[in-house]
Amino acid sequence: MTTGLFSFLPLDRVVFGTPVATALQQEVQLRKAQRVFVVTGRTLNQKTDLIRLATSGIADQIVGVFDGCVEHTPRDTVIALTHALRAAQADLIVTIGGGTVIDTVKIALVCLAENVERVEQLDDWHMAVNPDGSLRVPVVSEPPCRQITVPTTLSGAEFSDLAGGTDTRTGVKHGFTGKFIGSASVILDPAMTLATPDQLWLSTGVRAIDHAVEAMCAVNAQPFTDALAVRAIAMLQTSLRRYMTDPQDQEARLNAQMGAWLAATSIRRVHYGASHGLGHALGADSGVPHGITSCVLLPSVMRYNQAYCAKPLQEIAVAFGDASRPAADQLQALIAELKLPTRISQLSVLRERLPIIAEKGLANPFVRANPRPISQAADTLAILESAW
Repeated sequence: MTTGLFSFLPLDRVVFGTPVATALQQEVQLRKAQRVFVVTGRTLNQKTDLIRLATSGIADQIVGVFDGCVEHTPRDTVIALTHALRAAQADLIVTIGGGTVIDTVKIALVCLAENVERVEQLDDWHMAVNPDGSLRVPVVSEPPCRQITVPTTLSGAEFSDLAGGTDTRTGVKHGFTGKFIGSASVILDPAMTLATPDQLWLSTGVRAIDHAVEAMCAVNAQPFTDALAVRAIAMLQTSLRRYMTDPQDQEARLNAQMGAWLAATSIRRVHYGASHGLGHALGADSGVPHGITSCVLLPSVMRYNQAYCAKPLQEIAVAFGDASRPAADQLQALIAELKLPTRISQLSVLRERLPIIAEKGLANPFVRANPRPISQAADTLAILESAW
């Protein structure tokens, strides 16, 4: 008999289609927040009016703004945000941006919960693989405040309690989790995504497909996440193609956000595999954005896992629209159609880095949970070489 466990997030609600200014004002009033701290990206804050417009209804409650988030979430930016939140005595965080911004806040909430003040103290709070292959997951206390998220990409970070942060001392990206570090509420307003660069929007859409595919192929896959993943793949591929025809189509953008929501429901609810794990290693080592890592890695990982995941990959092929064509081939064609890179060799990555990335990837919990077992660097290197 199949056994399993699905733990629901402490996510109160998802608001979609309502203008963000209205939705944020309602959230702040509902939560009786008096000291709201806004976290976002520098471009959004300094080169667009989106942050000002989004927060226009809560201007009197804002006690600080942080826009120093950096891609791959280096620990020093997390600590800088933590100090700013403590100084402001924030009672609610409004997070506006993509996965980098959302993850920076998640890890800062770990810091607030556990009185972390220095980069090296985060060594005690990230997830890790124990010598026996089991996963170490530190139990994090409840932080003093929560975050309301307004996503501007399709990374799905707003729908999980998992964050990735890079230790720049080693170039390794670690996972952090805690019951209350994720979103308390999510606001999906496609108008807030209009300034998102084309490649970022489309590549994070592929990242969302990666969530769906690796959820269905997971060693502990389950019907609830499978059903959402199938629908997510259909919604995402259709909406991303509509985007290529008309980037201003806000209905297509909202549908993509909904697809990313469905796909992200599986984050940390099932065990993802080598696409996510090697993506963390490739991203942290060579500065490749996570959406792009999914573009260049996921088709190769699907082929690597074919003999172990024949049934879910056939279901994925149907979701992509052609039951007679391998799912990996359909995905790779979609990525090319979106004018995104399909091979590592198209990136600014030196081929001689592959063995190093393979070694780093072997220590990643997702890699060790891959449906086709991976136990040595030769395995991870084989995937990287096939993706080259």
